[in-house]
Amino acid sequence: MAQTKAIGIDLGTTYSCVAVWQNDRVEIIANDQGNRTTPSYVAFNDSERLIGDAAKNQVAMNPYNTVFDAKRLIGRKFADSEVQADMKHWPYKIIDKAGKPVIQVEYRGEEKTFTPEEISSMVLIKMKEVAEAYLGGNVTKAVVTVPAYFNDSQRQATKDAGTIAGLDVLRIINEPTAAAIAYGLDKKSEGEKNVLIFDLGGGTFD
Repeated sequence: MAQTKAIGIDLGTTYSCVAVWQNDRVEIIANDQGNRTTPSYVAFNDSERLIGDAAKNQVAMNPYNTVFDAKRLIGRKFADSEVQADMKHWPYKIIDKAGKPVIQVEYRGEEKTFTPEEISSMVLIKMKEVAEAYLGGNVTKAVVTVPAYFNDSQRQATKDAGTIAGLDVLRIINEPTAAAIAYGLDKKSEGEKNVLIFDLGGGTFD
């Protein structure tokens, strides 16, 4: 039986992306809309849960139940000054549950709460499904990137999100490190060089 491939997931603040090492190169996998990036959005309504493009496309009609920027909450405390500042800009409701920020929405006519890890896991499930559709089989192993400044709590929470999504997270890699590795894979030049790598994302810059 062929060994299942591990995938690489960029779990971004605004958009996420999934890739696989295949045919001696990194292949970025397009989603069912043909896009190589998927909005890190999860929406809830009276009948269903939407993830990605479908969630972002209805945000204007359903702002209070459309969750985005969960990465800004993951692994943080409710009292964190950044959480308190960010909350002022989000239409959805954040409540304090045992000192942690929890998202409150209305789903199928009922009030529901989700942790940032649970919301992030839904985005990870979407990326897992995108990869599985492309590869034609189950995917259980992944490497996930995080901002370089993420502390241990934020890294562990990201790993927990992967576990909830049914993924064995082999490694958590810093985003600029991943960018440097990707740059190096395409370069066949010899000798030592100094290369400045920066990762400018939708919510973080390392």
